Parts: sequence; structure tokens; C-alpha cells
Amino acid sequence: MNILIAGATGNTGARLATQLQESGHHVIAMHRESSDTSVLPEGAELRCADLADLKSDVCDGADVVVFAAGSGGDTDEAMTDKIDRDGAKKLIDIAKSSAAKHFVMLSSVGAGDPDPDSDLAHYLKAKHEADEHLMASGIDYTIVRPVALTDDDGQRDMRLGDEVDPGGKAARGDVAAILARATHDETLKNKVFLMQSVM
Repeated sequence: MNILIAGATGNTGARLATQLQESGHHVIAMHRESSDTSVLPEGAELRCADLADLKSDVCDGADVVVFAAGSGGDTDEAMTDKIDRDGAKKLIDIAKSSAAKHFVMLSSVGAGDPDPDSDLAHYLKAKHEADEHLMASGIDYTIVRPVALTDDDGQRDMRLGDEVDPGGKAARGDVAAILARATHDETLKNKVFLMQSVM
């Protein structure tokens, strides 16, 4: 399959790009002009695009679109809205109008019912609105909500759904693995679930 990854040069996106390419998929790595594309696997197709200003052809040629991007922990609320909410929603709309059949969203624990008293309240609200937009879009979707992320590769031993401890940890390598699985696993289609690594 041809799989477009938004945020392909990020900590999770680069792992996902490598895993997908090793599985025989064609990776279309969406990246900003300033991004370090050396983290991407050799042979990945580079597609320069900005989530704050997406063009209507950004999803051309993609069978599946994966949103693995993020504004980052140090950005202000306006940038969080621009990338994590509005950029995600725009990419969903473009994917829906393209030939893409499935949209996989990397979300977050807490995005289902954001706690207004949380330190991450604004971010979680933005993710919530993007998730809701995806579920209402009409395109097939999978929404993965990992618990707190670590930079570990993980052991591919994961818990999903009701078995997840919201206070647990999720290794980025494992998160990438479940995103990769979601691109083709029919049992994960049109599902929203929590995810954690077993450590």
C-alpha cells in the first residue's frame, strides 16, 4: 500500500515509516521544509507540506493516511490549535476527498473526555475535536490513544482498550507498531482505543 504519514520525521513518525517500509509498503513521508529527513528510511517518498497551510493535493496517491504529527510540548495554545486541531481536521477533509480509504489518528489518553483541570487541557481538547471530526467524516478510521509516551522501542507486547492502565507507559516503538498494524488490520477499523506497553 501507499501510506502517507503526517509527522513522518517526528519521534514516532520516523519509527512508523521504517516499520512500514520494512513490511513492504510504500511510505510517503510528509514533512516540513525545515525537518531533518535523514531520519527517514532510504526509499521513502518525500512530500514537503505544512499542516498549517495544506494544499488540496497533499494526499494524492495515498491509500491510507496516518496522522502522527504534533505541535510539540513547548508550543502555545494558538499553535496547538493550528496543528493538532485545525491541521488534523483539514488533512482528514483532504483525505476524504482523495482516493484514500482509511485514516489512522495518533491521539492521546484523555482525549475522549478532556479534563478541564489537566495541565494538558487545551491540547486534549484540540485532540478531542480532531478525533470527533474524524469519526464524523465518513472515511474509515482508527484512533489510537496511547498513555504517557517514552522514547523506548518497546517489546511489541501491548495492551489495548479496557485492559489499559491510564497511568501506564507506551513505548514509541510500540505505538508505531500499532499504528502500522492499524493501516491494514480490519479488526481495528472504525475503532477508538487506549494503548499501553507491557514493561
